[in-house]
Amino acid sequence: MIMTRLSLGTLLLPMLFAVACGGTGSKTAGIRDGGAGSGGATGSSAGATGSGGASDTGAASGGASGGGAGTVATSAGGTEARSGGTTSSGGGVAGNSGASGGRGGSGGGTTGSSGGTVASSGTASSGGAAAGNSGASGGRGGSSGGTTGSIGGTVVRGGTTSVGGGAAGNGGTTSVGGAVAGNSAGGSSGFAGSTGGAAGSGAGGIGGARDAGVAGAGGNRDAGSTSSGGTGGSTVSNCTTPPAPSPLIGWATASGSTTGGGNATPVTITTLAALQSAVKGTTAAVIYVKGVLAPGVVAIGSNKTIVGLCGAEIHGHMGINGSSNVIIRNIKIVGYAVGNCALDPSYSSATGCSSGDDAISIQGQSNHIWLDHDDISDGTDGNLDITHACDFITISWTKFHYSSARTDPTGSDSTGANGHRYSNLVGHDDGNASEDTGHLTITWHHNWWADYVMERQPRVRFGRVHLFNNLYTSVGDDYCIGVGVGANLRTENNVFVGVKTPIDTTGYSDATSAIRSTGNVYTGTSGAAPADLRASSVFDPASVYTYTPDDTSGLQAAIESGAGPK
Repeated sequence: MIMTRLSLGTLLLPMLFAVACGGTGSKTAGIRDGGAGSGGATGSSAGATGSGGASDTGAASGGASGGGAGTVATSAGGTEARSGGTTSSGGGVAGNSGASGGRGGSGGGTTGSSGGTVASSGTASSGGAAAGNSGASGGRGGSSGGTTGSIGGTVVRGGTTSVGGGAAGNGGTTSVGGAVAGNSAGGSSGFAGSTGGAAGSGAGGIGGARDAGVAGAGGNRDAGSTSSGGTGGSTVSNCTTPPAPSPLIGWATASGSTTGGGNATPVTITTLAALQSAVKGTTAAVIYVKGVLAPGVVAIGSNKTIVGLCGAEIHGHMGINGSSNVIIRNIKIVGYAVGNCALDPSYSSATGCSSGDDAISIQGQSNHIWLDHDDISDGTDGNLDITHACDFITISWTKFHYSSARTDPTGSDSTGANGHRYSNLVGHDDGNASEDTGHLTITWHHNWWADYVMERQPRVRFGRVHLFNNLYTSVGDDYCIGVGVGANLRTENNVFVGVKTPIDTTGYSDATSAIRSTGNVYTGTSGAAPADLRASSVFDPASVYTYTPDDTSGLQAAIESGAGPK
């Protein structure tokens, strides 16, 4: 088989160079920092090809081609193919990330009239545009059709050829005809979006940004949006512009408001060190986080807005201590203890999981804090704890969970099989009345307590806490809402499904504890029936801020689809 491919490749080299004219696309030809090369002319009745892509930060646009387009010449600016799949006659070959390359490829034009699409390393049918890792409908690689020629395509590094075929990258083979595309052939591979070009009857636009581009004729990765491809297909990138927040409701609107970094010019960061630096101090800042950051500790100062882009993740511990006016939204926050508390650098086997860090902690009289559309999981001690006289806090549209049923087998504070999967604590100690009484004012709405959460959803001491329109599906739990010493809680229109003891009014309360519940829905629950305590002494949220609870009909579906980053 090797000898046959080599022989065919040897026979075809002269033909390929004669037809392609522009020569082989190369890494050096595609300028790495924003420049763009230009494609060569196409076949007998073809229009000019689209311009070549920049390889790291530049964007490119696909060109137009006439009916029956010839092969694409890539004498300047075409990036080489890598890890390509195979094609049959007339197909454009894609690499691991599709012809437009990268995590969120984009913007192909229309494909040939009889074109099929392929997934990574698969084959394309006659005339078809090739796709990336998840096929033409999107996923990691978007699709963009390469143009086809009468004989052969552009030769690039790696693969062998069969009769008339252009070479594919890194071991892929091609059949009759077809221009070859690689990780970002004809498109850019940086963070900018790009547009697909107009197409004739048999050619597709060539374009696509790596990482931030959106997919033409296909789906997107994470937050990237889709375009329809087709003639003159354009792209829109949600990897540069975050979704809008939900309306701010609750305690975070009281005694002033919560604006975070306000209208400060956003800065985008991609490393832990950059984030740690950007969130320091009190100067107003809007910080966009992109990518999955290395684990570490992030201490957040005042007047900050932190927003995730494109499925961003922060790992380790985030702390808000003595700060004010902070917004954290549209981001996944993962604690150290993914499946094992001992992964936390602060963990002590002499104590157990409670010796480690929360995924997020808010303490030290911090005030005016808003978390919106986040996903918070696997904190060692807790997922999100709020302690030490903090005030004016809203937690909205956020999912709390653990990735597994971890255990907490050793130490003086061991919780055994429960794994200290205790999600949210408000007020850290029964003996802290002198500091906490009259504080810990928090609204929780449209949040979702889900997989493997055992307790504290939340458990409250001293605070005036309002919980409305939340969802509880943490099956296997001990209890959901815990009414602790001095707590004053109002719960309404929450949905509890299959959980044990939705509201625990006996395990942690004292003679000053109070709770009033209305409109809650309990489906398949077990354990102690919910009951009010000193209901007449419960505060009235409507006297502090304006809100309208949603009806519980359809609420579970709305929260399951809407909570967490977008």
